Amino acid sequence: MAITAQQVKELRETTGAGMMDAKKALTETDGDMQAAIDWLRTKGLAKAAKKSDRTAAEGLVAVRVEGGTGVAVEVNSETDFVAKNAEFQEFVTQVAEKALTLDDVEALKAADLGGKSVADTLTDKIATIGENMMLRRMAKVEGPTVVSYVHNAAAPGMGQIGVLVAMKGGDEDFGRKVAMHIAAASPQALNEAALDPEVLERERRVLTDQARDSGKPEQVIEKMIEGRMKKYLGEVTLLGQAFVIDPDKTVAQAAEEAGAEILGYVRMAVGEGVEREEEDFAAEVAKAAQG
Repeated sequence: MAITAQQVKELRETTGAGMMDAKKALTETDGDMQAAIDWLRTKGLAKAAKKSDRTAAEGLVAVRVEGGTGVAVEVNSETDFVAKNAEFQEFVTQVAEKALTLDDVEALKAADLGGKSVADTLTDKIATIGENMMLRRMAKVEGPTVVSYVHNAAAPGMGQIGVLVAMKGGDEDFGRKVAMHIAAASPQALNEAALDPEVLERERRVLTDQARDSGKPEQVIEKMIEGRMKKYLGEVTLLGQAFVIDPDKTVAQAAEEAGAEILGYVRMAVGEGVEREEEDFAAEVAKAAQG
């Protein structure tokens, strides 16, 4: 019996099995979907499906630099215990190296990794390691010099926070200091021009309303608004922030003194933006008692 691509897709979505495993299951069961599901369960290849709805907000960020290109990838797991697992770390390393030559996370998921796609390999890891995992995102920077930094490293080139800095001029020592600053200060954008215009407009509206509530004359209010916007930009933009290494200077001033132009950066922290499930101890015990 000929097995269609639609059947394979449906079985993969139902079980979380890899493409080749799903095709083999359908072939072995003459296209019977339920029998194919049972076949995969028997072989232990449908484990991933049972875990796919569990929150994966731990894991690792890995950074790699090659020439003038730097890449950061985030691979999530359910617990930080798995982040210390050698098999998981090896997979994250391979994914980061593969990402150097690709443009986005969808291309990365589809890329070949030892005869299987990265996505299918991840599904296999979910089954063998026993936790839900997710290749969540990747980001790249390019420039004459690219420097990386990992905060709370679990292994070389991977940890809880990964930073990349692209520069023209300067040296790697200065680039590393900037990367450490970014890890600590978490700027929202490189400069004012790189900020989302809607974010800027919303902030200006809030500051305007606050200033008008003061009851001061309009010309005073305008100066208040501009002063507060300048302070805001100094808090959220990398170049405007006080340099953590030397707080008497902004990052822009420190870069100028170092003969460097900062072209771009990436800051990626494990689990940021992921809604984590909070469960009290009593509920956890009750769930365990119910099996």
